[in-house]
Amino acid sequence: MTTIQRILFLCTGNYYRSRYAEELFNHIARAEGLGWRAFSCGAADQAFPENVGPMSEYARGALAAKGIVPEGGLRDPRSCSLSDFDEAQRVVALKETEHRPLIEQRFPGVANRVIYWHIDDIEFVHPSIALAQIDSHVSELISTLK
Repeated sequence: MTTIQRILFLCTGNYYRSRYAEELFNHIARAEGLGWRAFSCGAADQAFPENVGPMSEYARGALAAKGIVPEGGLRDPRSCSLSDFDEAQRVVALKETEHRPLIEQRFPGVANRVIYWHIDDIEFVHPSIALAQIDSHVSELISTLK
């Protein structure tokens, strides 16, 4: 039996970017028979009251437009712990300038394992742009894991 390898996607609150990346990655990986599965968490140590519901409406809408039903769509956002890093063979944080300081402060011993993308949060770039960037990065990531 093949062991499934795991990739951890991190954003700040585990509500928008990392959730979208997780669901998109899992959908494509499963369709292509790839032995990888993603999970996601927030790099911040607290939830954000402005994040209403389990997942951003923008992430849900973009997934629905692709015909993807989020497997973890009903779970609440969650903050990462050191054990999440232990579970993952790869770790991707969605925005280096935003997430590197959080990760280095909370998890200095594993911060060097993180790969950083450069995808801005909703207050800096429209979701149609950010989610398209995630599409592109996930596609590139999938091709490197084949």
